[in-house]
Amino acid sequence: MHFYILTLFPDMIRQIMHTSIIGRAVSHGILTFEAVNIRDYTADKHKKVDDYPYGGGAGMVMQAQPVYDAWKAVMDRIGQEGGVRTIYLTPQAPVFGQKMAKEFAKEQNLILLCGHYEGIDERVLEEIVTDYVSIGDYVLTGGELPAMVFADAVARMVPGVLTNELSGSTESLEGNLLEYPQYSRPEEWNGKKVPSVLLSGNHANVDAWRREQSIRRTADRRPDLLAQADLTEKEQKIYL
Repeated sequence: MHFYILTLFPDMIRQIMHTSIIGRAVSHGILTFEAVNIRDYTADKHKKVDDYPYGGGAGMVMQAQPVYDAWKAVMDRIGQEGGVRTIYLTPQAPVFGQKMAKEFAKEQNLILLCGHYEGIDERVLEEIVTDYVSIGDYVLTGGELPAMVFADAVARMVPGVLTNELSGSTESLEGNLLEYPQYSRPEEWNGKKVPSVLLSGNHANVDAWRREQSIRRTADRRPDLLAQADLTEKEQKIYL
């Protein structure tokens, strides 16, 4: 999968390219990340990419021309006629979640657009954006952090990125349930012991315990998710 991130601060994006699981996937050729500097495409000799908003108001607005030209340059290199999804990271959008991450992970190319200042000229958004995505109901200083959150969540859903393919299907939010508690060595730490069922070697009992803990944790921490979870009739009677 190829990520093209249109940004005014490419160095922020490059920090994630060679780190941890994502970095390993990049080194194996499973993922590529390209930070495209919008400023490189401005027609202004002073590299200016913003101007005052029409109608007045505080702040500045990113201009349409450099954003469009940066996007067009990427599209020309991809060599596809349409079909490439361009995501604008903005709080004025549906909130990103695991279901979205799985959907976007099916794509071969994704273009992420990072805004700044008071936003981007609406005309270019209408021209190039296919999807509007928010990572939460709050405002940040720019779209780079949301783009990295989005890219990380999507990338780990791409086959081959996670070394243990099961981990992507057993972690939090799969099936609208939070993940069960995890334990490692030693068996006792600070007076607290690992639950005996995890030491039993009985995989059926371990699976049953993990399922119960997952439901209990969801009921305690995210009850809003529980109503959407795939529960058995017995589980519904106990937890709903």
